[in-house]
Parts: sequence; C-alpha cells; structure tokens
Amino acid sequence: MAEIITSYKKSSQLKKVRKKKKRKKLIPLPRLLKKTQVAFNKYIRERDKDNGCISCGGKVTQAGHYVAQGSSSFLRFNTDNVNGQCAGCNTFKHGNLIKYRLRLVKKIGEERVKYLENSMGTIKKWKRWELEDLLKELNET
Repeated sequence: MAEIITSYKKSSQLKKVRKKKKRKKLIPLPRLLKKTQVAFNKYIRERDKDNGCISCGGKVTQAGHYVAQGSSSFLRFNTDNVNGQCAGCNTFKHGNLIKYRLRLVKKIGEERVKYLENSMGTIKKWKRWELEDLLKELNET
C-alpha cells in the first residue's frame, strides 16, 4: 500500500512539473511594449551614433520621435520617424522639430516626411505577436 501511495505522489508531482513546463509565462502587454521600446531605442542610437543628432549634429544619446509616439502609436516603431538625438534637443528643446524636419527631409526625402506628418494621430493597438517578433528581430541585430 505504501508503494502505491509513493508512486502516486511521484506521478502527481511529475504531472505538476510537466504542466509548469507547458505553460508559457507571458509578460504583461504593457511591460512587453516597454521592453520592445527600450530595445528599439537602443537600435536607433546605435544606428545613428556616427551621424550625430538629427536636429543639431551633436552627440547621440537618445532616440527622438519626429511624430510623438503619444499622438501616433502607429509610428512608434517606424525607423523613419525615430532618429538619434542629443538630450538637449530631444528633452530640453522638445525635439527641436524645425531643425529635425529640415535634416529629416535631407535624410529620407520630402515624400516620406509628408507620409509621417499625414499619419499623425493614427492609433495602433500593438498585438503581442507583433511586439514579440519585433523584439526578437531587434535582439538578433
């Protein structure tokens, strides 16, 4: 009888372990969005470090959005919309947008800048799989 009880306990413990392995622990969506944003900003800073700040040409320390992510979540991870900026322009001059636009036109062209401006206000609810795919891609680069 004792053998049956101990074997039952062992099998039930194994089932619990298997269930834990099967369950994929999901990161809450807001945390996943933030994690993806951090990785994306790091990618942008690395990409633009030799080009200098898009607004003034200074040292790149941040990733600045031309169209603010708060007003257009659709452009949040658009590489045309996000460029390397210095802290002075991005934080203290609120993006230094007049100079940002002038240099952005030189970098990507008037048509693509107008696309960004016309997309202002477009809201996108990012899906888990989109964020996971983007994060995986960013971590591979």
